[in-house]
Amino acid sequence: MPDPLLLQAATSPHDAGVREMAALSARLAYVAMCLTLSWGVLTATGWVRRLSGHHALRGGHQMLASFTIATGITHAAAFPFLDDIDFGMAKILVPFADGGLARHALGILGLELMVAITITAGLHRTVKYLNWLRFHQLAYPAVAMTVVHSWFGAAANGHLSLLWLGGITVLAPALTLSVLRLMPPKHLVRIGLLDAPPVGPSKPGKAVVMRVSVDNQRCRRYGICQQEAPDVFQLREDGRLRYTRNPNAAQNDQAQAAARACPMRAIQLQGVDQ
Repeated sequence: MPDPLLLQAATSPHDAGVREMAALSARLAYVAMCLTLSWGVLTATGWVRRLSGHHALRGGHQMLASFTIATGITHAAAFPFLDDIDFGMAKILVPFADGGLARHALGILGLELMVAITITAGLHRTVKYLNWLRFHQLAYPAVAMTVVHSWFGAAANGHLSLLWLGGITVLAPALTLSVLRLMPPKHLVRIGLLDAPPVGPSKPGKAVVMRVSVDNQRCRRYGICQQEAPDVFQLREDGRLRYTRNPNAAQNDQAQAAARACPMRAIQLQGVDQ
C-alpha cells in the first residue's frame, strides 16, 4: 500500500496518476494473493474435487501466483516514477534503506522471496528435490509478510483503505467457492484451472484396471506426480520414486492427473477392461 506521506506530498497530475496506478496494482495483487491462497486451500483439502467433480490442475494455481507477483512488482515499480519525491531504487529493493519503515521492509522481503521462488522453479535438475521443496515452502512466510505489509499500509492510509482490504479478504474466498459451486466445470477446464474429465470404460458395465509405469530415463524426480497423486506416487528422501503399479479404481483419476502434469512425460498408463 502507498505511504500516506507520498500521498500528501505528491500534487502534480503526473504523480497523481502514479499514485493511482500504485494503489490499483496493490489491490489487484492482494486480490490475486487471496484467490491463490483460497484455491490452494480448497485444492489441498479436496473441496475442489467435491464441488466440481474434477481435479484441480497445478498450472491453475501457478497462474494465479504469477499474476500476484506481476501486480506486486508493478506496485513497487511505480514509486521511482514519482517526480515530487526522490524515491530511489535502493528504497524499493533494500529493506530499511534511507530510513524505510518496517512495514515497507516486510513488503520488500515478501515480494523478493516470491520472485526468488519463481525464478528457481525450474532448478529441479540441479538440486536435490527435498532441498528445492524446502526452499519453495518459504512461500508461506513470504505471503505472511506481504499480508502484514498490506494491513499495516492500509491502517496508515485510513479507514477507507482498511475497508477495501477487509472486503477483499472476505470476498475472495466467497468468490472462489461461488465459482466452484455455480460455474459449469467445462469453463474452468477451458481456462486451465480444472483437469478434463477422465475417459471412462470402453464398454458399459466394464471396470478398468490401470497399470502404471515410469520411464526412469525421463523421470527427473520433480515430485509433481506426488502432488497430483499422493496415494500412487511417493518421492523418498533418498530421491527414489516409489509408485503403485496397479492402483485401485478410486486412484485412477489421480494417476491420470499425474501423467498429464508430468513435464517429462515419464508416466505411462495402460488400461485393461474387465
